[in-house]
Amino acid sequence: MKKDNLFEQPIEKQFEFDEQVAAVFDDMIERSVPFYRQNLELIVNLLLRRIKAGMRIVDLGSSTGAMLVELARRCSVEATFIGIDNAPAMVELARKKAQAFDVSVDFVCEDLMEYDFSGADIILANYTLQFIRPMVRTKAVQKIYDALQPGGLFICSEKILMQDSWLNKQIIDIYYDYKQRQGYSKSEIMRKREALENVLIPYTIEENRVMFETCGFKTIDTLFQWGNFATMAAFKG
Repeated sequence: MKKDNLFEQPIEKQFEFDEQVAAVFDDMIERSVPFYRQNLELIVNLLLRRIKAGMRIVDLGSSTGAMLVELARRCSVEATFIGIDNAPAMVELARKKAQAFDVSVDFVCEDLMEYDFSGADIILANYTLQFIRPMVRTKAVQKIYDALQPGGLFICSEKILMQDSWLNKQIIDIYYDYKQRQGYSKSEIMRKREALENVLIPYTIEENRVMFETCGFKTIDTLFQWGNFATMAAFKG
């Protein structure tokens, strides 16, 4: 796993999922998202209890394929796994990972807003919606809802905001302390924050919940939360 040192030097552009990011993404997300590995394990264990033969599982923003490859590797029934990502470098790495683990996962390089993923029984979107512009984010969630089979499950992990401004600031500071303990310098943290400004736009849990309800989801629960990171599960009635 290549170490993430992208922000050791000043940057010239906003954050994007290019070849440089793809090359260090696995290290970046493991060191940047608290309990990332444990949360992935929680989701995989939950889905293994739900997947039945013939089901269709779709991962939106599948990045380097860690979630789907792990799920497919441990799944004991015949199911269809599809990863969708609009970054060619991510898709290339995901395909290599699937090949290395000898699992059948179809990774496609497409825009989720344009690609037809209807007929899904389970849809995942881990740290994906936060990168969709707010003006079209509800449209994306509506597409997810419409694409699910009746009784389908949507699992979404997101960086979130706190509703109280004081609490939000404290949680961000605590998070930056966490990142320093993972080996990132203060300058790296600030450069990445600047690169992500206006690219990653988080909502509060309540804003996400209202958006899901507006799109038709009835049962919405929080599976996991650490500070300003949360995973939610929503069912289509």
